[in-house]
Amino acid sequence: MIQQPLPAEYQTLSPEETDKRIAEAKERLGNRLVILGHHYQRDDIIKFADYTGDSFKLSQLAAARKDAEFIVFCGVHFMAESADILSADYQKVILPNLNAGCSMADMAEIHQVQECWEAVTEVCGDGTVPITYMNSAADLKAFVGERGGAVCTSSNTPVVFKWAFERGERILFFPDEHLGRNTGVKLGIPLEQMPVWDPNAEQMGGLTPSQIKNARVILWKGYCSVHARFTVKQIQYARKVHPDVKVVVHPECHMDVVQAADCDGSTEQIIKIVESSPPGSKWAVGTEINLVNRLQNRNPDKLVFCLDPIVCPCSTMYRIHPRYLCWALENLVAGRVVNQISVPPDIAHWARVALSRMLELK
Repeated sequence: MIQQPLPAEYQTLSPEETDKRIAEAKERLGNRLVILGHHYQRDDIIKFADYTGDSFKLSQLAAARKDAEFIVFCGVHFMAESADILSADYQKVILPNLNAGCSMADMAEIHQVQECWEAVTEVCGDGTVPITYMNSAADLKAFVGERGGAVCTSSNTPVVFKWAFERGERILFFPDEHLGRNTGVKLGIPLEQMPVWDPNAEQMGGLTPSQIKNARVILWKGYCSVHARFTVKQIQYARKVHPDVKVVVHPECHMDVVQAADCDGSTEQIIKIVESSPPGSKWAVGTEINLVNRLQNRNPDKLVFCLDPIVCPCSTMYRIHPRYLCWALENLVAGRVVNQISVPPDIAHWARVALSRMLELK
């Protein structure tokens, strides 16, 4: 699916006119519509969202809105897929801009993962449990579901890893090597037992049979372009300027950054950590800038700032511009469904199995 250019009338809309038309379309659609806004979206989108949250939370909230015929997901492609997998058959999931993808999710493609799985199985036989991060395409979620694995989020990865180790000797984890490594370290797994499979290497992901056999967690060479920007030097500078500052980062950051911080957590956990801290607290935050700015605005009694001095937005999230939202909603008002995200039934089935396994864990 390719995003077509916006019609000319939308390309020249002023911000004020765009907002007015979005509000009017939303009112006309009423309870038939629910708009989801990921935490990393700009405020110009968030103000129209019925729910805000991380990708999985939003998918669950959408699935619970049984009266909503249209689910407009202001996020990226894999998030809209998850919403379609969890929603009812009569509900239609819409992504306002089809170009809103995820660079991390794109770093693991199904044929690459299949090649890796075949190679690992040839070397080790059975005993490997595949785990995919929520930030992955639907066909990868289906891949792990069909092979006894599960999905994980950034907040429950340790729980899912423990579950997997009860069922196998090793984990194949994709697509974010940093989340996998940080989780493994928390569980006491030595670094030498967490080799990285490079899907672009000429042979065996750049690994030897011995490395694969000795692995507890086989990591995938992938990363988040936003969270990979944060460095230990940034943390050191924040502490120099504000000696009493606390540092919280996302577990998608490099291992040395996570270890240099005071704590790490998912998007939802970062919000809770900052908002539950006492007045006067100072927080340097290692995650996407829109969320950090929102935290500062919502907590004027605290100092909240981004570790990266050069603004670090999620560029793909920015592709959900208000004009695209306006275009999608006005098409719905006119009885036209544009940019519908529909996961094929066989893929949706096994992806739902993988998600259900995760939900069953405490």
